[in-house]
Amino acid sequence: MLKQPLRLAIATGLYPPFLTGVSVAVHQRVKWFLQQGHEVFLIHPQINNQYPPNVGKRPMAGLDELQKYPNFTSFAFPTQPLIFYKSLPQPLSYRHWDDTKLLENFNPDVVLVEEAAQMRGLYSLFLQGYGRPIAVEYAKKTGTPTISLFHTDIVAYIQYYLGNQLFSLFRPFLPKLIKQFSESYYLSLFSSKEQLAKYQAMKCQRSEYFPYQGVDCEKFDPKNIIYNPIPSDNRPTLLFVGRITAEKNVNQLLDIYPIVAEKIKDVHLVIIGSGPIEEQIKQNAQQFGSGVTVWGESHGEELLGWFARADVFVNPSVTENFCTTNNEALASGTPVVAAVAPSTAEQVIPGHNGFLAEPNDTEDFADKIIQILENSQLKENMTANARPSILEFDWSACMEKFELKLYQVISESQKKLTGVGL
Repeated sequence: MLKQPLRLAIATGLYPPFLTGVSVAVHQRVKWFLQQGHEVFLIHPQINNQYPPNVGKRPMAGLDELQKYPNFTSFAFPTQPLIFYKSLPQPLSYRHWDDTKLLENFNPDVVLVEEAAQMRGLYSLFLQGYGRPIAVEYAKKTGTPTISLFHTDIVAYIQYYLGNQLFSLFRPFLPKLIKQFSESYYLSLFSSKEQLAKYQAMKCQRSEYFPYQGVDCEKFDPKNIIYNPIPSDNRPTLLFVGRITAEKNVNQLLDIYPIVAEKIKDVHLVIIGSGPIEEQIKQNAQQFGSGVTVWGESHGEELLGWFARADVFVNPSVTENFCTTNNEALASGTPVVAAVAPSTAEQVIPGHNGFLAEPNDTEDFADKIIQILENSQLKENMTANARPSILEFDWSACMEKFELKLYQVISESQKKLTGVGL
């Protein structure tokens, strides 16, 4: 017997046109649920005139693509730009809007909270932000299960920006805060086993590993080399795609590049993305002339072409959580060199589909790139292995498992309340 369609409320701190891996994943998730016939109520950040003009003009799939579904409704909560990142949103305080009333009107079977830390206000130390855990008050009133989907390693971000010395003073308070935060939810799901272990060691409660975060393997495919963004350029290409921010260690790529260039003739580094330090990166890249291209944002066929034509995808970030762009590169048949970080070992198998470099070690990172580019057989093998290594995380397969998980959670929750399953 077919299961009845679900009523899903999804609250997210990030959604198109705000450009992050979380935004893209949430949109894909909502679209998949709608295609399966589930009813979805999306609570998402508002875009308004406080943001840079280019933000609202991005050619990203978003609400327009979902409006055609009769089983879709949405609410845009009021926002303002993050203090230090004007292109990303932060929810206004709970004094300005009420998630509980919204959920009461929709009456969902389950509530999914994506990027719960940002919704709460943790990204700006509560200087902005909603100020309380989304859906928790509603869950207490109704017994509806509320699931937090972990996306960003907020502890790693705090450590990065505070530095090790200041972070050591803050660290003793983390277990209590994480325990309190996680106890707000019926369940917290982690797409990375390493991240789960890290947070459970810091007293994260009611948490488990579940591979809900996939990659669209049909979209990201080696065949996309049919569109080449720079068709007349045959240089070996190193590609980075992501937000151009300090915590992504994009600046390290400019230290890595000259080391590689000494060994690999005409190597070309392409940096794709935007962010607070984009102009700084552009200025510093000028010393390398045409050897380094800071392309800006890329979308659609152009972005697919970049992934497919690159020789090596490079990611020096040490704050990743099952990184979306690592997955997209591998699905495109491109070997990955990434810094060791929680979850990267779950994506990159050293010597098989890429290499892992020591964190913040530019010499080691450059050496790993050189090994691939100097050894044509190794590169050929890694290219052949890249896509098969990530197929288990194909988006559709992950979502089918996630759908079953939601039915299980709802059934368990109802049994606890009434003794009757879904």
